[in-house]
Amino acid sequence: MSGANFDLFFEPAYGRAISVGDGIQRLTANNPNPFTFRGTNSYIVGGSSVAVIDPGPQDEAHFKALMAALSGRQVTHIFVSHTHRDHSPLAGRLQRETGALTVGEGPHRPSRPLREGEINPFAESSDMDFVPDIAIRDGQTISGDGWALTGVLTPGHTANHAAFALEGSGILFSADHVMAWATTVVAPPDGSMADYMASLDKLIARNDGLLLPGHGGPVTTPAPFLRGLKTHRRLRERAIVERIRAGDGTIAKMVEVIYRDVDRRLHGAAALSVLAHIEDLMERGEVTADRPPSLVAHYRLAGG
Repeated sequence: MSGANFDLFFEPAYGRAISVGDGIQRLTANNPNPFTFRGTNSYIVGGSSVAVIDPGPQDEAHFKALMAALSGRQVTHIFVSHTHRDHSPLAGRLQRETGALTVGEGPHRPSRPLREGEINPFAESSDMDFVPDIAIRDGQTISGDGWALTGVLTPGHTANHAAFALEGSGILFSADHVMAWATTVVAPPDGSMADYMASLDKLIARNDGLLLPGHGGPVTTPAPFLRGLKTHRRLRERAIVERIRAGDGTIAKMVEVIYRDVDRRLHGAAALSVLAHIEDLMERGEVTADRPPSLVAHYRLAGG
């Protein structure tokens, strides 16, 4: 496989909770865009006593659909995979309504400090208000009536990104770290490519049987798909090195060539993805620049 085989088929079924596994329901928020695909997936896990994973954005229709699906059941925990505004903001309202405890890796933070003069392009997309009641540790299991979820910390997309493994099922709620429909946005300073690749290796080693992502449909064959994602990222890294070798010293020039077949609305995110790769390459001593890595720096191969 030269890269991941993406699956664009997905029926969101807005406003309805649909079964996607034994004791697992999915509700998709009607917030589609180029980054969320058909919308953000919220999951309900359990029977009469449940956990909610990623309650989603501040959206009245989605909140009402969640409350309807939860009617007659006790919500004990609200798990949040990470603090982007399409995943976590509804946690506060759901907690006030249900009294459930919130669970997450921690509050929002960048993967590295901002450099002098740098502006975080995704600041408005980040939920700075969420602070979990329980800061889950890697490998920590939180249990309810008939369910147990274990934290699998997967930094990369954000510094505080976490996946959750449903014990005894082989199912991992992979949020935005792995999705069937597209690669994950890794955009500094929120994201880190080195962290993302390490987290990808972590999931490859786990060998889960099914991934339920934060957007789009399930990943039904995780092992080859994860290997394909890793190959895709390495090929993208090599493409960046080749563009630098060819004389394209700026990220803007690299994006024009490497992403020429990609919707131009996504070129801003693509530029940040290239920056994430370059930061990793510079840390490994393969690429150098005329200043600290940024969207406007000029790059060359180390020793070139």
